[in-house]
Amino acid sequence: MSLEGKTVVITGAARGLGRECAVRFAREGADLVLTDIAADLAGVRYPLGSRSQLDHSARLCEQLGSAVIAATVDVRDAGCVAAAVEEALGRFHTIDVLINNAGIAAPSGVAIHEMSESEWSLILDVNLSGAWRMVKAVAPVMVEQACGSIINVSSTAGVVGYRYFGGYVAAKHGLIGLTKAAALDYAPYRVRVNALCPGSVRDDPLVEGRMLSEIARSLELSADQHEEVFIRDQPMNTLIEASDIAGAAVWLAGDDSRQVTGTVLTVDGGFTSR
Repeated sequence: MSLEGKTVVITGAARGLGRECAVRFAREGADLVLTDIAADLAGVRYPLGSRSQLDHSARLCEQLGSAVIAATVDVRDAGCVAAAVEEALGRFHTIDVLINNAGIAAPSGVAIHEMSESEWSLILDVNLSGAWRMVKAVAPVMVEQACGSIINVSSTAGVVGYRYFGGYVAAKHGLIGLTKAAALDYAPYRVRVNALCPGSVRDDPLVEGRMLSEIARSLELSADQHEEVFIRDQPMNTLIEASDIAGAAVWLAGDDSRQVTGTVLTVDGGFTSR
């Protein structure tokens, strides 16, 4: 178990990539702080993760032997973020890994000029500023202990543009910029910061993922054909699995990547190579 004795904080852990990462890190021996807003957001036209889903993620990890804190955290609220970090330190006394996974795929599906001020603000506040708030709260802990790994879950939308997803693309590009700047800020303290960029990830029902289907809905693709449409754009002719992303996150968290910082790791089947 490559992460035995480590404490890992994962945001957006109620379902999808967050849950997959949580379970994978539990298998690697980590103790976990799992957070999620666990509520819906006005302006996001699909249901977000629930408290019951967050608790289920926690139970799955506990069954694998991990000690787990499951906390309702809105990454838009600095006080809420700080309280979760304080709770984590009170129980585990250290934070070794932060995975900034919390994010929303909406508001989207329209041209940039059709977005309202509130829609633009919402998607940047969650997807970019939320990660900044987590780094702001956790980085001092890692600096003091002179080690740590921060993994910002960006997207291929952080590397290339997508039509009708201007807010999402801007936030994910910004997250890569934040990653590179933070990597330089914290390198003297042996705290590493990297960005992980998933391609089109299949909605695995075991982790209750639904990001791809929501992107498809925004693009007005039919539910029964959306996977086929996304596969057409994949050079390796297959969708990415949530487990592929979790495996990459484990590598970035562990000692095998100890000299890797400020990098952008794409797990996209070659999509951004074109």
